[in-house]
Amino acid sequence: MLIKPGIAVLELTAVIMGKPNTIYPVLLWDEEEAVLLDTGYPGQADLIAAELGTYALPSGGLTRIILSHQDIDHIGSLPVLADRSAGAVLVMSSAFEKPYIEGKLRLLRITPEAIEQAVRSLPPNVSDEWKQAFRHSLEHPPSCPVSDIVNDGQELPCCGGVTIIATPGHTPGHISLYHRASKTLIAADALTVSEAGELCGPDPATTLDPELARRSLAKLLGYDIETVVCYHGGLYRGDVRERLSELAQPAGI
Repeated sequence: MLIKPGIAVLELTAVIMGKPNTIYPVLLWDEEEAVLLDTGYPGQADLIAAELGTYALPSGGLTRIILSHQDIDHIGSLPVLADRSAGAVLVMSSAFEKPYIEGKLRLLRITPEAIEQAVRSLPPNVSDEWKQAFRHSLEHPPSCPVSDIVNDGQELPCCGGVTIIATPGHTPGHISLYHRASKTLIAADALTVSEAGELCGPDPATTLDPELARRSLAKLLGYDIETVVCYHGGLYRGDVRERLSELAQPAGI
């Protein structure tokens, strides 16, 4: 879905735990560069490639992949996409998330207990073979070398201007991006959009430090935002500043 020239939202659906789940990576591009923010679940590389093919990207294809954080629904198709680029794409993340994305440290959310719970939560009609494959994917998550570190406040001089915003809380090294040309906040998992279309804070069930995540939202008030893209929920075009002010307030105020 094209938001404005040079920025589009990809819509990727996968069946997770027996239910359809749609996520929304973002694509930025100009005459020289094409930047993908997050890479979906494992097995979605072909879906991503098909969506990329609908836009007039530079002839060389993707030049950068920026990972907002380490979760498997964000890094899932990274190894395949990076391999297909034959080294032509820069893989970027925050310093904290880098060793997790590279597989040097275990993903924070994928503990042995979490794996057992996830397997137990599978629908009863799932075959033992599929359960084993599911367990293996959690015990051996995708990994890929990260070539460049991005820092809070860093400006990337491409695609109309991209600012890195550290928004820790969902994970300690979580980042969001601000696309200056379109006044779009790419929130990743720092925010969500509900089924009713309301802008909400991060999912408390999957956020490692909810209080830190709430405090991170106050930083976003310093940007002139017209559109928000949330990885879970998609687009929000309401009164962004007013809603962010509400979400950034401590409970009970």
